[in-house]
Amino acid sequence: MAVDVALAEKFRLVWPHLNERQRRVLLGAEAKVRGRGGISQVAEAAGVSWPTVQKSVRELEQPGPALPPERARRAGGGRKPVELKDPGLIEALDALVDPDSRGDPESPLRWTVKSTRQLADALTAQGHPVSHRVVGELLRSMDYSLQSNRKTIEGAQHRDRNAQFNYLHDQIEDYLKAGQPVISVDTKKKELVGPFKNAGQEWRPVGEPQRVRVHDFEDEELGKAIPYGVYDIGQDAGWVNVGQDHDTATFAVESLRRWWRQVGQPAYPQARRLLISADSGGSNGSRLRLWKWELARWAREIGIEITVCHLPPGTSKWNRIEHRLFSQISINWRGRPLTSHEVVVQLIGATRTRSGLQVRAEIDEGSYPKGVKVPDADFTKLRIQPHRFHGDWNYSIPSDQLHT
Repeated sequence: MAVDVALAEKFRLVWPHLNERQRRVLLGAEAKVRGRGGISQVAEAAGVSWPTVQKSVRELEQPGPALPPERARRAGGGRKPVELKDPGLIEALDALVDPDSRGDPESPLRWTVKSTRQLADALTAQGHPVSHRVVGELLRSMDYSLQSNRKTIEGAQHRDRNAQFNYLHDQIEDYLKAGQPVISVDTKKKELVGPFKNAGQEWRPVGEPQRVRVHDFEDEELGKAIPYGVYDIGQDAGWVNVGQDHDTATFAVESLRRWWRQVGQPAYPQARRLLISADSGGSNGSRLRLWKWELARWAREIGIEITVCHLPPGTSKWNRIEHRLFSQISINWRGRPLTSHEVVVQLIGATRTRSGLQVRAEIDEGSYPKGVKVPDADFTKLRIQPHRFHGDWNYSIPSDQLHT
């Protein structure tokens, strides 16, 4: 039967303004004036069941005692709440949702993603027949909601964690007030290069999604992109060196060297010293000899003292580059397959924010082999000056180094 479009539109417009009693009256009246077949026509147009319209017509033809104006149905009318018909349902559902603390720790649902359909099936098997829709309504009424995991457990904290943050803050303030460069550095997550799925969505014509490979196996020819970022705190500017080989300390310092040559030196022609904020691990780790060795070579090249302040272990998420630069890059290229290193560079370079952040990027085709060691005899020649507070995390490297 074809839907009466005009009647359906009438119901759509009027329905939100009526209570349950008024809706029954409207359904019954519309069905009666249409005569034969009216019940079916009204049911189709209103999107309700045939018996509902039939009961509405019967209520008009055989009205019972008048209802008080404030009531929409007779006392005791309507469907009884399922929890009243089955008093044990709520307790059984609560035990299934949280089997460790409220139910059976050996429950099979402990090891599954507990969807409303699975919960409904489990309840029915226990003698509590219920639909998955009702399960969803009950969960909401019990103050349950769909939630993802939240990263809040950081493990043991170093006793000087907060003191190091304060020290780093004071160092940054001193450098910025003196007009000296301050940068935050780190390596962004490595990315597969090629027609691979990238998390997120982008606007495309309906039915024309970007097609990518089913399996994420590294392409031997294209390899990976290794973005090493430099975030200039004073200038609110980012620079990213996109490597293709390995994330080593030599690669990290070469990224700094390229940033200084192309961006840093033109922005700070009178710079006498440079402050670097870095994580405690990775290619710029506080215990990594090669990192300090390469920094000493670079300091000698540019004739500027370099100071490094590492974030306490386990606090990399507080590194400014993570939320000022890397997060913005991820937002900009979401849903876009990184089909080549050129595409990676273009997407990074197109990153902008309302606060004025601008980013530059380039490809680094250099080779950075792993396993490079700095001999003890060479390392002891370096003039590394540890600070009084946590010299393992805070140190300066003068520019007048011996030949390195």
